[in-house]
Amino acid sequence: MDAIIAACREALARPGRVTVLTGAGVSAESGIPTFRGKEGYWTVGAREYQPQELATHDAFEAMPWDVWAWYLYRRGVCRAAAPNAGHEAIVAWDARLGDRFALVTQNVDGLHRRAGSPPARTFAIHGDIDQMRCAADCCLHRWPIPDDVPALAKGEPVTEAIRARLVCPACGARSRPHVLWFDESYDEPRFHLDTVRRLAADTVLLVVAGTSAQTNLPWQVVSLAARAGATIVDINVEDNPFGDIAAQTAGGAIRASSATILPRLVASLG
Repeated sequence: MDAIIAACREALARPGRVTVLTGAGVSAESGIPTFRGKEGYWTVGAREYQPQELATHDAFEAMPWDVWAWYLYRRGVCRAAAPNAGHEAIVAWDARLGDRFALVTQNVDGLHRRAGSPPARTFAIHGDIDQMRCAADCCLHRWPIPDDVPALAKGEPVTEAIRARLVCPACGARSRPHVLWFDESYDEPRFHLDTVRRLAADTVLLVVAGTSAQTNLPWQVVSLAARAGATIVDINVEDNPFGDIAAQTAGGAIRASSATILPRLVASLG
């Protein structure tokens, strides 16, 4: 830890950006399950679906209200959770560094937003479960899901009254959750693709927390930062490929909880 803190200080002395990349491990410490395990399974009729089958555009087209029911259940789980010390440390670091800082998150739960990370420097590359947008793509806008749309219990259907609230405010068509599905691609207007690439290429210190290297854009962030000569620190309770990349830079891997390490790291970097 001391050697990594020293390497981070050296990186901070150089001109360039400080970027934090977070994944599901940060949210798991607030009690949010990853939904890739048994909590994620969802029954529609006589069939049981895995998350990778439900979180697709094809599934939404085939059974929109069953997919919406799953997301409203997930939204309730996320809203019942609270930001943890890792989220709060990131907010404190942002306040200290200002426009030099950027947060890139894979998490759709909104905990970074609720902790106080400013929208101008927070890039939710997989969307936000509290937002919806037009399923017919009439525009690029997204809106908060109305407050009177309740969290659903597991298996509870979407009522007609709820369906009437889940419509596009611009054209009246059905809305969809503002999340990146498995059969969709990153883009700039919705998921900050080009912006995040530029940030990564300008990064001198990249801290990766709680991500297991399973999606494409986080790989690009880490690869571009490494190519630019950034010091990379990987914080995760488990080994993962990003730790191997971090070990090839001046940084390294810390195999511990992000809620424990991030506050220590931020405090040490004064």
